[in-house]
Amino acid sequence: MCHVEGWTRHSGFQNKKQPGFFQKSATRAALSKCEGPPSLQRATPSRTTAIMSATATATLGWKFSSPVLLRRRSGSVRAVSRAPQAARADAAIIDGKAIAETVREEVREKVAAMKEATGKVPGLAVVLVGGRKDSETYVRSKKKACGEAGIESFGTDLPGDATEDEVLAVVAAYNADPNVHGILVQLPMPDHIDEERVLGAIDYEKDVDGFHPLNIGRLSQRGREPLFVPCTPRGCIELLERSGIPIAGKEAVVVGRSNVVGTPAALLLQRRDATVTIVHSRTPNSEEIVKRADIVIAACGRMEMVKGSWLKPGAAVIDVGINAKDDDTKKRGYRLVGDVDFEECKKVAGHITPVPGGVGPMTIAILLQNTLEGAARAYKYEL
Repeated sequence: MCHVEGWTRHSGFQNKKQPGFFQKSATRAALSKCEGPPSLQRATPSRTTAIMSATATATLGWKFSSPVLLRRRSGSVRAVSRAPQAARADAAIIDGKAIAETVREEVREKVAAMKEATGKVPGLAVVLVGGRKDSETYVRSKKKACGEAGIESFGTDLPGDATEDEVLAVVAAYNADPNVHGILVQLPMPDHIDEERVLGAIDYEKDVDGFHPLNIGRLSQRGREPLFVPCTPRGCIELLERSGIPIAGKEAVVVGRSNVVGTPAALLLQRRDATVTIVHSRTPNSEEIVKRADIVIAACGRMEMVKGSWLKPGAAVIDVGINAKDDDTKKRGYRLVGDVDFEECKKVAGHITPVPGGVGPMTIAILLQNTLEGAARAYKYEL
């Protein structure tokens, strides 16, 4: 089909002298380069454009080998090829490993500068109760990260049958130690221990996990600053900001409302002037709400819940989830996936984090950052 702005004709070229068709020889010469008749349709009379479709046919039996753009300039018409539109590319991958390494390098440099200026370094204490293998692995990785950053590492491992009072005594000792600027109690703890009581006993000035009621309370209020922000939610925001994704004025949806990720992530987005909605297990129209979002943070703990059809094209997607999915092709018999269906969502999103390699590496990097900031406050050292 040939579309010319300013003219309309759908019946072909039965009569070349019929009003409404160009009579200029230049026009006929341009059209003769095509293999088919134009169908002309009125549009803007200020200029003339013809788009010739490869599938159009008319009474003369013409057809076009490729789309052609005809432009009219001072009575002449010239033909210009128009390339077919390329297929949409997959989403840009937000490389959490690379960004986390950048954060860790920044921490290393600042710790070295602090040591040179004050002769002191930050200190992080980790309390582990029980012998869970996954918890032991997490604690080892945190201690290793501290060593690489130049942060002094303290640790107390208690048996699974330790009493609550014994755990509280350890926390109290670290609260009083001036060389410790961050205290982290590894969760979960055995069932007989009241986690809320233990976490509440941590000095909020050393609460590097950011879970103390005073820190969460300050986070929720405008004009007040928490001393610490929970590591994983802060890591999500760092991924967005360091990837150049704007937050202010955007619509954001957080899928999940946990105290550890969902709720503080929503508060952080709100503090950066996003319009925030939380979707949770009782939300009746989750897909409809998510589809409006420019930014989606998925932290619901349900494997691949967020599908590609849920997303607004071009949305930024941060996947906090980590789930084991059966996969017989893997040596372990499973592979790790998130709360987002990555293969579907990457075809719709503008930016997306992978699992693994997205949010996970950021959590420890932000833990180091929080510990450094706690030490800077204690030593009255400006970072």
